Amino acid sequence: MSDVLARRARLLGPQMTTFYREPVHLVRGKGVHVWDADGRQYLDCYNNVPHVGHCHPRVVEAIATQAATLNTHTRYVHDGILDYGEALTARFDHNLDSMVMVCSGSEANDVALRMAQAVTGKTGVITTDNTYHGNTAAVSQLNSAKIPIGGFQAHVQRAPAPDNLMPPSGTRAGQAAAFTEGVKQAISALEANGAGVSALIVCPYFANEGFPTVEAGFLDEAIALVHAAGGLVIADEVQPGFGRIGSHWWGHQKLAFAPDIVTLGKPMANGHPVAAAITQPEILACFQEGFKYFNTFGGNPVSAAAAMAVLNVIEDEALVSNAQEVGAYALNLLSEIQARFDVVADVRGSGLFFGAELWRDGAPATTLCDALVEEMRQRGVLLHTEGRFDNTLKIRPPCVFSRQDADRLIETLDTALGAVV
Repeated sequence: MSDVLARRARLLGPQMTTFYREPVHLVRGKGVHVWDADGRQYLDCYNNVPHVGHCHPRVVEAIATQAATLNTHTRYVHDGILDYGEALTARFDHNLDSMVMVCSGSEANDVALRMAQAVTGKTGVITTDNTYHGNTAAVSQLNSAKIPIGGFQAHVQRAPAPDNLMPPSGTRAGQAAAFTEGVKQAISALEANGAGVSALIVCPYFANEGFPTVEAGFLDEAIALVHAAGGLVIADEVQPGFGRIGSHWWGHQKLAFAPDIVTLGKPMANGHPVAAAITQPEILACFQEGFKYFNTFGGNPVSAAAAMAVLNVIEDEALVSNAQEVGAYALNLLSEIQARFDVVADVRGSGLFFGAELWRDGAPATTLCDALVEEMRQRGVLLHTEGRFDNTLKIRPPCVFSRQDADRLIETLDTALGAVV
């Protein structure tokens, strides 16, 4: 392992991120499991990229077959991207009938911001104060974890993120009003500094904010303010999309609002680099008139084949209902853990995106949460942390996760908590 890490540091840079104090050297995956170079099996409870399971045979076959037939860019006409586009947009309402296919969620969000600029003629963006939307130069301005070179620019303003245990209003019931007030202040600031309002961009599951529990209608008043100011609403569905949350295909459906643009990424093609910005035809037309945009690899025939295979597997294997059923089962088991350990302050989630927030001595238990993640890794279960203080366990397995997998997860978590508390 030391030789591999030395090569990695030399070639990819010494700050290249790895999970865990003892990084996992993966060599193979299947379903909900991965194996390391020593042959050890791990239960993958973190990766939403292999949405239909690692190395799903139908996705592998679709990629191989199309790669053996033709792969090129979208300046040539090809049926694959059209077939996929029709199948995908059929899953949306609100006249979201058009799309731009790209290669990553970062690119999708970058394109979405430019769509909003093209429609409004303005540059101001509103987001939450504890979020992440990617790593292009444009979207890195939205992120809260690391200050960009030169600092945050004035065209981005932030509203207070919801939080189950530390709600910005002081009460859970007052969070929607607090967010709306934050958006109102952001609009005033953007209009005062000349940027104006082009968009509000949010993950409708508030995934990086720690996936707090919010109900349908939470964003309604804030959205009304944004639309009144001439801006658009972008739903970043990179994490909650494609049925992961169980109750709905998309997070914006769960919150019952109509986005103007939806961005997709990670799980879209089960690990093949595919992403998209979905929007209304008139918005896409305005974007194409305002920007000269072309993506060499976005929507190529192999990517389209991979993405279509994922869509078909979700349908044929009823993975949305599986996410709902198994997620509810796992969350119930997690609640039993909460009853046994005082440090488990809150349990929450939807579908196969759930977790537990840890507190100790009246404060977020960041160090304990990190120790628990490491202990779980040593016991063969991979998960990670999330939230403002990284004190929330983030459990987000492939959507083929079963009740038996949930049993193993919770049994291991129970033992690991006993070891670190």
